[in-house]
Formats: sequence, structure tokens, C-alpha cells
Amino acid sequence: MPQNIALIERVMTAAPVIPVLVIEDPAKAVPMAEALVRGGLPSIEITLRTPRALEAIKLVADNVEGAIPGAGTVLDQAQYEAAVAAGSQFIVSPGATTKLLDIAEQSDVPLLPGAATSSEVMALLERGYERLKFFPAEQAGGASYLKSLSSPLTAAKFCPTGGVSLEKAPGYLSLPNVLCVGGSWIADAKAIAAEDWAGIEERARAAAALSA
Repeated sequence: MPQNIALIERVMTAAPVIPVLVIEDPAKAVPMAEALVRGGLPSIEITLRTPRALEAIKLVADNVEGAIPGAGTVLDQAQYEAAVAAGSQFIVSPGATTKLLDIAEQSDVPLLPGAATSSEVMALLERGYERLKFFPAEQAGGASYLKSLSSPLTAAKFCPTGGVSLEKAPGYLSLPNVLCVGGSWIADAKAIAAEDWAGIEERARAAAALSA
């Protein structure tokens, strides 16, 4: 089946920002996710960029009430299936291939595929994907470029990710074709390593207060 738009949109509209996380130590996953949820950011993307990322997703899925854990940087069938088995409620990819879309359409867990050009967006719309990740956002042209896609490609709504900061987020969130943004500034690797849960919660509150 094509993208479950209602399901992925619930993930995207739970808060204005989806934290994008790189977790080296799964023991830090639960207190980190609890801080994010307390701060008002329930949708949490844990990228599959570390050897124990799936373990971190499972810990969050099993132990953090109110969290909506998802897996990012998913590239193939094995990663998709492993992420779903770990408890991911949504899957995020930096781009989209025919094979990845085929896998997604066999799963109840929705995919948020990445796109950076009008042709990529059009191809995804043809497959029934209307909720997309704009990646890498800043490097691909930023808010002004994404705004230019809103008139000719009205069905597509985005989560810009890549180089987005607290200062740049409002420019994206003001666009008619943006539902939320993804960002690593809320809980970066340094803050997680330092177990700065109070700081993460504070940044989450600031992000949750942004207008989508």
C-alpha cells in the first residue's frame, strides 16, 4: 500500500520539531527520551548510525511513556525490518529507492522518505507519498528553495532536516508546505555524552514552543 499519510502526519504534527539523535550508549537512551518527552517533543528519531542504535530504540519503545520512537538513516530492507522489530513507530530515510519504497509498502510502519529536488518529489508523489523529508535542507537550498516548491507541488508537505537550528527553524515552520522540522541541536552527541538531561529538556521546551 502507499504511504499511510494519516499515520505519518500524526508523527510529524505531534510537535514542531523531531529531534534527530545519534546514540552511542544505549544506557543513555531512556533518560534522554524522558527529557525530550517532558519538554514536549514526543516524536524521536534515533538514527542507525551507531552499532547499538537498534538497542536504544527498543529501550525507548519499551520504557518511555509518551514517546514515539522512530529510526532514521534507514537504507535497506534489513534495516527497515530490524527497526520495526525494535519498536520503531516510523521510519526515516535520507532518500528513496524503488526497493526501499517496495519494502515500506509491505509494512504497517510508515516511511518518511527524503527528497531534495522537484523531480524526486514528483516521483514520490506518483507512488503515493505526500509526507516527505526535505534533506539536506540547508545544503539543498534552505527555506527559500523549499517555499518555491509549495505552489507547483501543493500535495507535498515536508519535514526539513539537515543544518536546521533553533534560529533557522521558524523560517521553515512558517512555510505552507512544512509540518515540522528535524534537528540535532536539542540533544547533540556532546549533551547526551555529558548526560545533560536538564539542558536537553530546556532546549526541547524551547523547540516545542515554536509555531508550526
